[in-house]
Amino acid sequence: MLIEIKVPDVGNVAEIDVVEVLIKPGDTVALEQTIATLETDKASMDMPSSAAGIVQQVYIKKGDKVSEGTLIATVDVAGDLISPAIPEVPAQPVKAAVETQVAAAALEKLSEPVPATVVVPQIELQQVSSAGKKAHASPSVRLFARELGVDIGKIVTGSGRKGRILKEDVKNFVKKVMMEGAISGGGAGIPSIPVVDFSQFGPIDIQKLSKIKRLTGQNLSRVWLNLPMVTYHDEADITDLEAFRNLLNAEKANGEPKITVLMFIIKALVASMQQFPNFNASLSSDGEQLIFKKYFNIGIAVDTPNGLVVPVLRDVNKKSINELTAELADKSDKARKGKLMPVDMQGGCITISSLGGIGGMSFTPIVNAPEVAILGVTRAKMQPVWNGKEFTPRLMLPLDLTYDHRVIDGAEGARFMAVVKQYLGDIRRLLL
Repeated sequence: MLIEIKVPDVGNVAEIDVVEVLIKPGDTVALEQTIATLETDKASMDMPSSAAGIVQQVYIKKGDKVSEGTLIATVDVAGDLISPAIPEVPAQPVKAAVETQVAAAALEKLSEPVPATVVVPQIELQQVSSAGKKAHASPSVRLFARELGVDIGKIVTGSGRKGRILKEDVKNFVKKVMMEGAISGGGAGIPSIPVVDFSQFGPIDIQKLSKIKRLTGQNLSRVWLNLPMVTYHDEADITDLEAFRNLLNAEKANGEPKITVLMFIIKALVASMQQFPNFNASLSSDGEQLIFKKYFNIGIAVDTPNGLVVPVLRDVNKKSINELTAELADKSDKARKGKLMPVDMQGGCITISSLGGIGGMSFTPIVNAPEVAILGVTRAKMQPVWNGKEFTPRLMLPLDLTYDHRVIDGAEGARFMAVVKQYLGDIRRLLL
């Protein structure tokens, strides 16, 4: 009998790129064997087979865009080899903050080139009310318009049959608004980088950026242009913490995950956020309200072969150091293997970016909007510290706190860092 293998629910993702197809008609596949590699804007993932048997037909190819329920292949299986259906990943509702629309956000959806100096006027593209007549468009076109922030009711008529609005009409509307903004001087007018033919200087090799790196770059550009960010640098004395950590790891059996300094930083960060609620908040899209979160989810930036991803540890305030160690080890492993689901990277309150395993003295991490702060960590080192009578060797950990200055002022940022340092300097305070 034939079994259809379809794309499962991966969590509120409209379009997924097919980057590799690993089967062809006639191949024999085993249960849970990887048959394709899919990629969203945040992660790549292996698509496992839900049945074992002989591939009859493959319906996708490299470069296709798929979504939940798209048919991937049909497999001829024996009755006893049928696998239970892949359990659906519960789609966690995400209230994504509506960021200021710049040209990069719209260009991701457009197929034709647009002048790089054009910036979308904020008012036109952010209107979402349909006070005018009801637009004649299919649900997929309406979704496409919403993703671009376009009020579809403002498109007078479409080029489709009987005036139906098509995707091309939405694209043309965006281009028109962008060009009008450039002519009227409503955009920022950021000059483009000149094109250079590097081959004239010597041999070159061109490789296409992964989708994760490309869209991460666009998001960071949006944040850099729209958030007034300040970075505060300081050091924490972790001499006693390190001694305690080494003692705990010495008691662990072989094979158990070792506790890192990062686990204590996570705990200190959450305890500090409870004292400074502004750090566990997000600014509303209109900039008029502050949304305070009553949960504590910490994003951890993880370096992978495909680019930087940020898995989220949930309800950190309710978990022990050992639980967090095991969870982070599991999610980091999945991130490097491209097995993280989109839901695993949603809902963060604040992010930690640690370069401690590599080195460095300090850096300025970029806030992972719609969060309002990010903590950077570099490698600890022994330094002579004056205790009032003499210099003593202490293990000092550099910390770099970048925050959104619209929400957090300089004095509050400094006080927050002082509390983080206090917890790291004497971890017994975490019990109070």
